[in-house]
Amino acid sequence: MDVNTEKFKTEALKALNDSTSRSFLDFFLPVLSMVRDLGLSSFPDPVAAVEKARAIRHNAVSRLGDLLETFEKNAIKLGTKVYWARDAEDANAYIMDLIRTNKVPYVTKGKSMISEEIGLNAALEKNGVPVFETDLGEFIIQLLEKPPFHIIGPAINIPPQDICDVFMAKAGMKNPTTNPVELGYAARLFLRDKFKHMRMGITGVNMVVAENGTIINVENEGNIRFNKSAPDIQVSVMSLEKIVPTMEDAFHMLRMLCRNGTGQKLSAYVTMDRGPKKDNDIDGPRELHLVILDNGRSRIYENPRTREVLQCIRCGACINICPVFRHIGGYPYGWAYTGPIGKLLNPLFLGLDRTSDLFGACTLCGACKKVCPAGIDHPEMILYFREMNMAGNRMLKGKGSRLSQKIIATCAAMAASHPGIWHRGTACGRAMIRRLGPVGQALLSWTRHRDLPPLPETSFRDRVKPD
Repeated sequence: MDVNTEKFKTEALKALNDSTSRSFLDFFLPVLSMVRDLGLSSFPDPVAAVEKARAIRHNAVSRLGDLLETFEKNAIKLGTKVYWARDAEDANAYIMDLIRTNKVPYVTKGKSMISEEIGLNAALEKNGVPVFETDLGEFIIQLLEKPPFHIIGPAINIPPQDICDVFMAKAGMKNPTTNPVELGYAARLFLRDKFKHMRMGITGVNMVVAENGTIINVENEGNIRFNKSAPDIQVSVMSLEKIVPTMEDAFHMLRMLCRNGTGQKLSAYVTMDRGPKKDNDIDGPRELHLVILDNGRSRIYENPRTREVLQCIRCGACINICPVFRHIGGYPYGWAYTGPIGKLLNPLFLGLDRTSDLFGACTLCGACKKVCPAGIDHPEMILYFREMNMAGNRMLKGKGSRLSQKIIATCAAMAASHPGIWHRGTACGRAMIRRLGPVGQALLSWTRHRDLPPLPETSFRDRVKPD
């Protein structure tokens, strides 16, 4: 997909002025957070369950190299063909080569954020291979030519009338309707024909298990299971951190993933694959290919300050709780990953110079860290990004600070180090804003979308004197 992270400010301003999107965000995201809390409360000890999940992910990432080697050996024994892709171009080329070799006319896909990351659809269509998204949300945004709005629900912000219009225009729907059931049935009719004649299905991966080579997917629609069981050739694409040591760990992480993502104790479908179809199996692919993608993750792993981000399980809990995302939604982030996790992943993949507005737009409230079932300290990493960006760190492609920023930072440091200067400076600032009134408020970018309360005549420090 196209990368537009440099347009974050412009797109965020558009989103702030979109009353329809704002109304949706104000309603839907608090509901998602509420059902998450209800889901976690079904554990006998929710705190212990979260701590266990964080320990599992920390352990898996700390042993990543050994676990991946163990998984590869066990997966190959089961008949899975494992390919290690250096980057997006390498992964796309491998899949395209499979398509050419097997003369596949088109492919169907299950919902996959990793395919968004590598731009798989665009790469295949550029080579003349039609791609059909089969997840309902992904199907809708593919027809609308929009990026995912949310990591869990790519099209949750699209009004039913827009879905009706695009289904009438591109999906063969005959009669206009905004009824969700009828819209879903229209998508089903269109996609069932693709499933019937499919020869290759492509999916993402939620996790793999090192001890026995199992590949696991969770979903609520059943389209991933179609993509994995119906075609002759099935391709799974995973990022190299999506691994747990044992099946016991996998079962616990499944419970955590589903509760944090949708509030369910377990999703409607959980598919576990161990190699291609066996002689006595009713269905399944003749060939199962697993593409394990690096795409910069080895570099992320080498840095102790960024390694922690690889613990993410893509549940979306941090997105639902984030006050910034709740105001602007997913489009302004300009790439595959949005919300707090997007502010961590996008800079590491694309560079700090292209994403400075993303990690700059953070209140550091810590809500994301609090709800993260993988134990990621988002605020600490964002502060690290800001520091490295100002320092012009070459490894992370920091921009470096401008002269004006250096002057402001020097003055702020001097004021913070000398109480007398600080008190006199804040007193002068208060007096200036009070004297200028609305003009003074207009000079502050903060007040473009919110009101600055009237400043009192005296400061809190002056009003509260020690006994």
